[in-house]
Amino acid sequence: MEKKYFCAKENGALHYPHTILTGFGFLASSIAWAIYDPYITKLLNWLLNSSETISRWSAKLNDAFPKLAEFAAANGNDVNVVGGGITLVPLFIGIIMTFDNVFGVIFQPTFGKLSDNTHSRFGKRRPYVIYGAPISAILFAFIPIIALNTSSLPLTMIFIILFVFVMSLWRAPVVALMPDLTPNELRSEGNAIINLMGGTGGALGLVAGTIVTAVYCAVTGLDSKSENFNELNTFPYVFLLGAVIMIIGMLVVLFFVKEPDSRIQIKAEINKAADENAIRKAEKEAAKAEKAARKAEKLSGGEKKSLIFMLLGLFFLFCGTNAVSTFFALFAEEILNKTTAQATVMTTAFAAASAVAAIPAGWLGKKLGRKKTILLGLVTFIVSFGAYLVAQINNITALTGALIWVALIVGGAANMFITVNTLPLVLEIGGMDKVGTYTGYYYTATFSAQIATPIIYGIVRMFTGTYMSLFYYCPIAFALSMLCIFAVKHGEAIPDEIIKKIKEENED
Repeated sequence: MEKKYFCAKENGALHYPHTILTGFGFLASSIAWAIYDPYITKLLNWLLNSSETISRWSAKLNDAFPKLAEFAAANGNDVNVVGGGITLVPLFIGIIMTFDNVFGVIFQPTFGKLSDNTHSRFGKRRPYVIYGAPISAILFAFIPIIALNTSSLPLTMIFIILFVFVMSLWRAPVVALMPDLTPNELRSEGNAIINLMGGTGGALGLVAGTIVTAVYCAVTGLDSKSENFNELNTFPYVFLLGAVIMIIGMLVVLFFVKEPDSRIQIKAEINKAADENAIRKAEKEAAKAEKAARKAEKLSGGEKKSLIFMLLGLFFLFCGTNAVSTFFALFAEEILNKTTAQATVMTTAFAAASAVAAIPAGWLGKKLGRKKTILLGLVTFIVSFGAYLVAQINNITALTGALIWVALIVGGAANMFITVNTLPLVLEIGGMDKVGTYTGYYYTATFSAQIATPIIYGIVRMFTGTYMSLFYYCPIAFALSMLCIFAVKHGEAIPDEIIKKIKEENED
């Protein structure tokens, strides 16, 4: 009997409405991270610059290593004020911003694998979303309230750590949900829809600040450009809006996504083993089957090489993209003279371009091939970021204003060309029975990058003295990713005509 998939129609085509419903879980996760990166960095910047301890350590660093301060001064920084010169604030922001990724590396593979073996009436993946998302939403809403009302970095960190911990428990299962409910040949197309939903969540998170600021100013009568306006006062409402949408996304997954009851297989096995002899026999057969399955699941040498280089490619890719998402608000403030809300409006262009490019990216991955589409995205990234960098270096002010928007819009589309096709490629190498496990591997690579890059770029920013260095750092990371992707030789989807032929042979 042919297996039925929630995200596929009987004629073998992708079921778009069902796939969109499945994507609400990813939307719930995406809106949280879209708000988290720019707003948490601003909160941390405020808390750390207000810290006497950090100021004292920075001053000691400048006194102990005057050459570093001279280097910072040569880059246009005032080394005589708090937060100027060689300051430890960017480094500490980078370190703290790795916490979510540290938890991701530690817990996501574990809970991805655990979800593979979860048996409940809600299925394998949904229980993690149903319980994880509401808890995450509550913790998320409290972060700015605690920070602004106590001005305590340690207490704020407790809520940040609890939030990122709970998020790490359900992130791999929510991503594995779509591949579970979609046949292999439709995964790139399905992943495009899921990323479209993620892009929508990201866009909602990015415009949340603009919406909240407009309402806040209307209620208080303040002008957002006046000296009396403090954007930090709007942060609790931005986080609350994100929390509400997270819970809505969870409710859609709970009531409208039909994941098969994963207890059915267990019940069938129990019914077959009605007495002790049957149970022992069943256990022996299960052991043999498991041993055979493990042997069959072992990757060939070429597949292992492709997997390693694919994961390395993901590592360097996310070194670049995470640096932008983490530090863009501070870049916009320093280089472009933008507030957090204005910076998030700019990054909304990135998210919107990603959303628009999601379906074409899935189509290209199917027609052109996943690897070629990924490489196309990386080349586009390098060109768009490089163009802005060249204009900025040569002080071509007539172009820099336009090219930063080009970098964001074209970069957003390029990002989706890559993102839509990387996970299906990794899952194709791993096989259908290990979706949760290889989803965990995928996130181990990406989260390792997101652990490393805030610290590495925090050091780069500390020594260069400017956030303009972001546009040197990212193209280098993308180029390294390209070199790794060139070495990947496996992971393409099986062509439709071959799948059709195999089905016809099986029917005969």
